[in-house]
Amino acid sequence: MSPAPASTATGQPGGPEQYPDKIDGTVLKVAGVVVLGSIMSILDITVVNVALPTFAVEFSSDPSTPLPYSTVAWTITAYTLALATVIPLTGWAADRFGTKRLYMLALALFTVGSALCATADSIGMLILFRVLQGLGGGMLMPLGMTIMTKAAGPARMGRLMAILGVPMLLGPIFGPILGGWLIDHYSWHWIFLINVPLGFVAILYAWLALAKDRPEPSESFDVIGMLLMSPGLALFLYGISSIPGEGTFFSVKVGVPATIGVIMMLAFVLYSFRPKHPLLDLRLFTIRNYSAAAITMFLFAASFFGALFLVPTYFQLVRGESPVDSGWLVAAQGVGAMVTMPIAGALADRFPVGRIVPFGLILIVGGMFALTQVTATTSYWGYLIPVLFIMGLGMGATMMPLMTSALKTLKSHQVARGSTLLNISQQVASSIGIAVISVVFTNLVAEKPLAGPAMATWHDPTIANQMGGQAGVAVGLEQAAQAFGQTFLVAAILVTLTLIPAYFLPRRREVSHLLDDVEGEGPDQGVPAVVVH
Repeated sequence: MSPAPASTATGQPGGPEQYPDKIDGTVLKVAGVVVLGSIMSILDITVVNVALPTFAVEFSSDPSTPLPYSTVAWTITAYTLALATVIPLTGWAADRFGTKRLYMLALALFTVGSALCATADSIGMLILFRVLQGLGGGMLMPLGMTIMTKAAGPARMGRLMAILGVPMLLGPIFGPILGGWLIDHYSWHWIFLINVPLGFVAILYAWLALAKDRPEPSESFDVIGMLLMSPGLALFLYGISSIPGEGTFFSVKVGVPATIGVIMMLAFVLYSFRPKHPLLDLRLFTIRNYSAAAITMFLFAASFFGALFLVPTYFQLVRGESPVDSGWLVAAQGVGAMVTMPIAGALADRFPVGRIVPFGLILIVGGMFALTQVTATTSYWGYLIPVLFIMGLGMGATMMPLMTSALKTLKSHQVARGSTLLNISQQVASSIGIAVISVVFTNLVAEKPLAGPAMATWHDPTIANQMGGQAGVAVGLEQAAQAFGQTFLVAAILVTLTLIPAYFLPRRREVSHLLDDVEGEGPDQGVPAVVVH
């Protein structure tokens, strides 16, 4: 068997490629490669979240004294920082070496890193190998978006992006379920080992299904931009990631790295308009539709994903559910997203996203405000599961149409840089959102004296005696539920603000210039990449 042909598109030599309107078998093969890589990367993040208590015990020299959470949390922080370091380089590397070769390299790094993680015999080794995993995982999503965009063409991009959105939605839902099951029935090693056969399959599949690309490495590498942006972004995310553990925005561990990171990133912004080929092409933000989609995506990711982790936490700490059971309860959200995502993808190919995304955001806003009413005894099937399902409907109608709108405005040679910018903005927004929501929730719990001890009774029933028995525990759990409701109110207000940039999304039919790739044209020359009429 030989690799796939160079393109599924047809056209005259030297002219623009013509893409069929229907989703054909060849492009579905390409989608399969990207989805498999995305599943590996996103599942891994959520699976490791469940394993943190296990790491604390397994890597402790004294099983009766687990490692502190701040130490084992570095298994997540190290992965995130590696992502932040490599994502800015992805656009340049894709142009320089070709998307196929780079995607296969990313899969290989991720697979090798997974195998090494399973061999770790200390928390330090595990953190080191997680960095290697992150270097591969950080390239998978932006490269996958680039590959899908070029394979689909403008007329099919919405439907193809809906396929790519499946692992983005299912990962946070089924990751905890899979992780809990593997740890309960086998050992923590298997949350990493499961990636090894998947990785080999994905590499072989990519070699067979992806078209052979012919990179033209005409751009020089922006060394100064790399020295400013990658460390700056990593320092900023490190500071932001330290906020939940410190409990405040103003600790030295938060403020010093975050401030240095912001200064370096601001220096990059000022510098990036000087070179002809910067590491990150911020000139893309001069394209109105791209800017509107990117800003909407940033606010949406900060508000929605910041609140997303609260839902399973509520089920575990207030209702006493296990990680596996809480994962199944949250699955209602994924089911809702699976209903609307293919519909929204098809609509995004026919209608402007400005007439699709606001409806999805309104569903999410309504669901988030509904969660502000949770109590310690709120009905699952009578209230919580329907609310999560409605939020899932909104999520499926929001995320991928926004991606489609942003990338559809770009020309072919801009896609790799554009998808890199979108992934960085999502990474930063999610980190900020999670940090802000964590601090809000922590402070609200601290104001309610019985909330913290009551939530701890699920792990240590003896605490109930110190609270005056079950009556005191019930009062404490109700206080904890109030803290969750008040935190959801903050998230609901933030999601509502997302409607402001969404108003500027295109509401008229767009003419995509994705097929145009005329040298010298682009946002830096003042030639619009999309025409709205």
